[in-house]
Amino acid sequence: MTIDSVTPAARTAGMYTTPTATREPKQTMDSEVFMSLLVTQLRNQDPSSPMDTNQMISQTTQLAMMEKITALSTTSDENFSLQMRMAAAGLVGQQVSYTDADGATVSGTATAVSFAGPVPLVTVGGADIALDAIAGVATAPPASAAPTTPAN
Repeated sequence: MTIDSVTPAARTAGMYTTPTATREPKQTMDSEVFMSLLVTQLRNQDPSSPMDTNQMISQTTQLAMMEKITALSTTSDENFSLQMRMAAAGLVGQQVSYTDADGATVSGTATAVSFAGPVPLVTVGGADIALDAIAGVATAPPASAAPTTPAN
């Protein structure tokens, strides 16, 4: 009579085993977390000595302030992004200079701007240069600036 080997239960994935879910902790405290903490605090309070209404009002005020500060921060970030886009668009047609990877100063006319990334890219002589790498700006010389001689 042959005996078959038995696989230990810990290594098999049967129908009664549940996969272990990994939970990522939140790294920021938003209004949802704050409200959850407040509700948990209210549920677990001692019935014989309930929370002081002044504390509850204070915590609700803190929640409202946190939401407004978050909204203000978002608005500030959007304004800064818009200012960068406007500054980059204003460089088109201007003579700009920047320092290349070798440390040499390069000058050229800004011909295009790309807003695809977080920092606008200015095209100068075929190279895409980040807006914050532009070191100087000058008015581009007119295209038809041929020297004129007085007629006799």
